[in-house]
Amino acid sequence: MKGNRGRRRTRRRIVDHLRQGRAELRRRLPSWTPRRRIIDYPRQGRAGLRRWLPSWKLLLGTFGAGIAGLAALFAVVYVTVDIPNENELAAQEASIYYWADGSQMVSVGAVNRQNVGLDKVPDSVENAVIAAENATFYSDSGVSLKGIGRALVNMLSGGDTQGGSTITQQYVKNTYLSQDQTVTRKAKEFIISLKVSNQKSKRDILRGYLNTSWFGRSSNGIQAAAHAYYGIDADRLNPSQGALLAALLKGSEQYDPTLSKGNHQRAVERWRWILDREVATGKMSKEERAKYTKFPEPRALAKPTSQAGQTGYLVDVANKFVQSSTGLTDKDLARGGYRIHTTFDKTLTHRLEKAVDSVRKKTIDPKRRTTDTFVEFGAASVRPKDGAIVALYGGADATKHFSNNADTTAVPVGSAFKPFVLATSLQQETEAWGAAARPDVGENRTQDLREALMSAQNPPFVQAGQRIGLERIRDLVVAAGLREESLAQLEPTFPLGTSAPSAIRMASAYTVFGNGGLHADPYAVSRMTLDGKPLDGFDRPDPEQVLTPDVAQQMNGILVGLGWRTLGTPDGRTAYRPVAAGLSEPGDRMKSAWFIGSPSAMPLAPERGPVTSGPSKEQPLRDDNGPTTAITMFRNKPGAPELLPMNGVGGPNSGLGTTIPPQIWAAYQEASG
Repeated sequence: MKGNRGRRRTRRRIVDHLRQGRAELRRRLPSWTPRRRIIDYPRQGRAGLRRWLPSWKLLLGTFGAGIAGLAALFAVVYVTVDIPNENELAAQEASIYYWADGSQMVSVGAVNRQNVGLDKVPDSVENAVIAAENATFYSDSGVSLKGIGRALVNMLSGGDTQGGSTITQQYVKNTYLSQDQTVTRKAKEFIISLKVSNQKSKRDILRGYLNTSWFGRSSNGIQAAAHAYYGIDADRLNPSQGALLAALLKGSEQYDPTLSKGNHQRAVERWRWILDREVATGKMSKEERAKYTKFPEPRALAKPTSQAGQTGYLVDVANKFVQSSTGLTDKDLARGGYRIHTTFDKTLTHRLEKAVDSVRKKTIDPKRRTTDTFVEFGAASVRPKDGAIVALYGGADATKHFSNNADTTAVPVGSAFKPFVLATSLQQETEAWGAAARPDVGENRTQDLREALMSAQNPPFVQAGQRIGLERIRDLVVAAGLREESLAQLEPTFPLGTSAPSAIRMASAYTVFGNGGLHADPYAVSRMTLDGKPLDGFDRPDPEQVLTPDVAQQMNGILVGLGWRTLGTPDGRTAYRPVAAGLSEPGDRMKSAWFIGSPSAMPLAPERGPVTSGPSKEQPLRDDNGPTTAITMFRNKPGAPELLPMNGVGGPNSGLGTTIPPQIWAAYQEASG
């Protein structure tokens, strides 16, 4: 106990001594105070979690410093970023398209643009554009913080970056900047838009916007658009026509009414909305709005003379492939500067065109037969081993008939679809019994389909669809390259060819029969550069196994026989080799005639026995057989909702025109031999 009391007395003496020392220090240094930190963090005099919680003063100071820093950064950027030269747009290069051999096919561009003053643009057109794109144009600061913020958020999250820009911002993007959707480009757009808004009048900005905006059909600016869609100068546009052109600013790929039924519907809806919007914003009276109830249909799409003949169709297919591979739009391509290397073979394309023209001249005579009017042909050749589109025929002349018959999905394929039903049946039997155990698998259950294919009977194929399953047939043709959106509804008649795939896709699908069951997706562009730098998106995937090699070989043999049945016996009178073929028969819906052919892909060493495992080092397939070619023929009156019947086309002995596509294929092969 005494020891504890002693220790307590000692501690008290120490504490008292420290207190006396502190008091003496204060007496001698009356002005001394502990040094305060500029930023009290971690906080002094706090313990535990409170030591790490910032004070409201610190939070407010940090926020203020951040705002000041951003303001300083904005000031520096505003001073250092200059408005580029507006005339740079006129110096853009054309895009060059090349044949597969590297020679130049065509130069497209440069920018189709004709500047006009606002005195040459009707007020109604200006009002339609402002109502559609930026109703507050005359009162805003030239930028939309909300729109830019939304674009940045979408950009970072991978969403759509379009929309929300003012007319000033769109003018700046059209005239001074690239179309890249990046944070840097958006920041430049914001700064330059503010400068332009401060330095130019609203009328000058509107004039620049109308002269640089993309309206589709290779037209930059309102004057070029007026000619492209209505064949008139801009000053002759009426309010209804102006509303449609304003609708196109949202994207001609979606709103040019001549491109598709879906486009037409969207264009009509937006045209109506813009007219109603003009009333809502006070730019048009209700009485005047009531005058415009009929949609102002634009004229048909026309191509420049440099794209006459087949060139325009080739460019069309190449552009579609580029857009699907890279995400570029028509607007992007129209800016020019691209070097596009296509897969199109110059010689084969010219031979295919010559074959169609010669057979047309020999068989179709609209002056003698009214049933020969409005006859159209389409064709495409696809290389089996890699899917390259090497030739196509899109119509008589792209500058006069722009609808690409090689790529249309409006023509029912008829009996040319039936081989896929037979192939599905063979494939199903192979999977059920096992090819190794049953080399002749499917022989019994599919014999009726083989005979029906040769004799053009329909009921066995309807029955086969019920037995196999329509979904299974659909899955096989999609795997073979047909687009699902081109297929008809899964009804009992589906196996008879009610679907409407393009000639390109039919040629591609038929390659599986002579290529060991392998299918490579069709492509039209091998590579593409901009400013000398290659663009991504052109790597080719490996072919996929759609049919077993045994089924493919069986189908190839069946179609060789069908080909000779169609073209005549192989008695040496023809210069081409056996073919695999499909055709439409007279019993079809009488709206089209098809023929798909390719030189037979047989093993190099047939004496070794049948191919049972596809192409191999022991039994390679011929690689010099030439492409698979699909040819379609139909009657299409411009403006008519449906195809015209084929009755009487080519005269009484043409079998509703079904004898004509095989003649074209034969002429094509003889020219290529």
